[in-house]
Amino acid sequence: MRALVTGGAGFIGSHLCDRLIARGYEVWCIDNLHLGQIRNIAHLERRPGFIFRKCDVAEAGALDALCGEAQFDSIFHMAANSDTRAGSADLDLDLRLNFTTTLEALRAMRKHDIKRLFFASTSAVFGEPAFKLTELSGPLQPVSTYGASKLAAEAYLSVASHTFGKQVVVLRFPNVVRERATHGVVEVDPGRLEVLGDGRQTKPYLYVGDLIDAILLTWDRSSEPLAVYHCAGIGETTVREIAELIVAAVGRPTTRIEYTGGDRGWPGDVPKFSYDSSKLRALGWTPHYSSTEAVREAIRRIRANGF
Repeated sequence: MRALVTGGAGFIGSHLCDRLIARGYEVWCIDNLHLGQIRNIAHLERRPGFIFRKCDVAEAGALDALCGEAQFDSIFHMAANSDTRAGSADLDLDLRLNFTTTLEALRAMRKHDIKRLFFASTSAVFGEPAFKLTELSGPLQPVSTYGASKLAAEAYLSVASHTFGKQVVVLRFPNVVRERATHGVVEVDPGRLEVLGDGRQTKPYLYVGDLIDAILLTWDRSSEPLAVYHCAGIGETTVREIAELIVAAVGRPTTRIEYTGGDRGWPGDVPKFSYDSSKLRALGWTPHYSSTEAVREAIRRIRANGF
């Protein structure tokens, strides 16, 4: 199998490349390096079956040219602006990196007869619901340009599946943790830990290995034209708990935890949400880590590996 991974040098994309290579796929990894890092894939660059190309998927014709060079069996579309704060400051950023990249992927699929696509989506498509989210929950009223652009991309992929005969798997991610991450809810200085918001924000956190398990399971077992799943670990964790775990792990009890205040970290942040993952679990998926265990393990690995 020859797979194209867009955003493959990013946090989650690079971990997906690791697993696809381990499965025996030929992986073409492309990234514009806006948030992705070469260091995330440096260990793969000499592996047989791994090809990296610097490529801006949002640039008209770039993906078309690549697909003309290599006939891909499938696309794992991970390319996105995952920094929602940056998207709130620049209205064009999410439009370009989340929606336009998806449109270009769809164009390439139609022209080069690529049958299947995996799409990395998000809980942000829902906005601020006051109930547990299932795949059929609504209305979908995003409060960030990140969520709006992902929702628009999902809509276009729905058309691709029902009108253009493509098979699309959509997995809506929660907050994902481990090393190689590009941003977060805390910022560390010696002797001081700044926490965005009041620390009461409460969300499900998922270890990236558990997420990759879910991606591959849905990919293997989904056959309907449009398959949509929610993915979340066990339980939820507050931002205050994350800050306290970091201080304890660093071993500096005198570190000051300072909160910026307000009920959210930035405009467009959703302070609380909860997923129903029963549809995904029915496929046989079980996370290895609870939400707080995932955070604790991520802190340990980030300290051990340096990023």
